[in-house]
Amino acid sequence: MKVGYIGLGIMGLPCVLNLLKAGHAVTVWSRRHDSAAAALAAGASWADSPAQLAAQVEVLISNVSDTRDVEQVLLGEQGAVHGAAKGLVCVDMSTISPIGARDIAARLAEAGVDFLDCPVSGGQVGAVNGSLTIMVGGKAEALAKVRPALEAMGKTITHIGDSGAGQVAKACNQIAVGVGVAAVAEVMKLAKACGVDPAPVREALLGGFAQSRVLDIHGQRMIDDNYAPGFKAHLHLKDMGIVLDTARQLGIRLPEAERVAGLIGQLVEQGEGELDSAAIARLIWQQN
Repeated sequence: MKVGYIGLGIMGLPCVLNLLKAGHAVTVWSRRHDSAAAALAAGASWADSPAQLAAQVEVLISNVSDTRDVEQVLLGEQGAVHGAAKGLVCVDMSTISPIGARDIAARLAEAGVDFLDCPVSGGQVGAVNGSLTIMVGGKAEALAKVRPALEAMGKTITHIGDSGAGQVAKACNQIAVGVGVAAVAEVMKLAKACGVDPAPVREALLGGFAQSRVLDIHGQRMIDDNYAPGFKAHLHLKDMGIVLDTARQLGIRLPEAERVAGLIGQLVEQGEGELDSAAIARLIWQQN
């Protein structure tokens, strides 16, 4: 396929490289041309604006920081909508507000452009390995059209429902991960307080009903006290903000999500936002 890609950070660049490896023709745009160097060296082409990019491709993928950034690159003054032909599918792999995703989809639909909200789970390792979990909101027909491109980047592609549903699934994912990290930290805290080595405790739990990827991966981080990021705390905080904002708009409370968001916020306030969000374990261990 002719694929456009916007956003060449730690997630976007490996996705572009996997698209190229799969044989797709990829054209890229980013705010800073130098961030595209590795993609261009691997065979990607360059467009001078999102609008110019949209005019050259069948599917345009964005992977940027937040809802406003997605709105800017797709609907702004130089946005993709101004160069898009009818039938273009815009795939957003960012994590943004579900309500924002629905609004973007509606505005693009007025121009005859389909929009799929496709947030991902799997982190940088999943992006590099092409094994991301991709949660899709939008039309099934649009998903079928772009599936070959998504399959170059992800191992599990699940159509959740209509526009915004992919972002709902991602919000749920971020709750489960954050609360799971806090639970594992408390496991470690109790074991240590009882004078028991938490490493074999983790091993035992991994063989039983408590087994989880959070216990496996983040439990090992805690044992090693190594919080080199798989998912940076400041980004997890942004995502938890989306979770809580959505809950407020719906008139519901998510008390465990609120607690975890507070811990991640404390971590960021201490200047440790570049660490993996599992570093909230240190805060939990310091509490009485």
